[in-house]
Amino acid sequence: MLFFATASGPKVCDAMRAGLLGQIVTPAAGNAVLPGVGWCADNAVFAGKYPGDDEYLTWLAERPYRASCRFAVAPDVVGDAEATHARSTPMLGRIRELVPVAYVGQNGATPESLPWPRFDVLFIGGDTPWKLGPEARAIVVEAKRRGKWVHMGRVNSAKRLRYAQFIGCDSADGTYLAHGPDENLPKLLRWLRISREPALWGAA
Repeated sequence: MLFFATASGPKVCDAMRAGLLGQIVTPAAGNAVLPGVGWCADNAVFAGKYPGDDEYLTWLAERPYRASCRFAVAPDVVGDAEATHARSTPMLGRIRELVPVAYVGQNGATPESLPWPRFDVLFIGGDTPWKLGPEARAIVVEAKRRGKWVHMGRVNSAKRLRYAQFIGCDSADGTYLAHGPDENLPKLLRWLRISREPALWGAA
């Protein structure tokens, strides 16, 4: 399991350079991409700070180290699969010309409703009940059957990380480190270390 975090302080940046964490960047935060670190780009829709389609594409095009970008998240509509489809579809190919593109599964998404050939990464969004429910799990199963990378957003506890891995997610992100990076970094790294030891993780 790979965890993408904001580069919150020197210790977190060192962990990223050591390959223990990935970096998440957004157009709203203005954070620089660290050299030699795998990264992803979020669209800042959830925070209400999406800059607009053309501005987002320009921002992505200006990012250095695009070869190490795992994905950039297409614009979505929180909690609404139908509106997300309408908003994301025109942007999928445009983002894909720059970096791999992630499509956000939102409340109401089904395995039959997603534009599978047009995106590279499935991002599990939605509200908490949907994210942890059978509908989200069903689209993860279909994504893995199709060989897609799967990412879960807003993962800020060991329990949530364990669940994301259990249903087949390859990566996750969250704001856990942003709220006390020096204190929370050892805890997060422990969660990730245990996640690589299935016997221990299952007993956690």
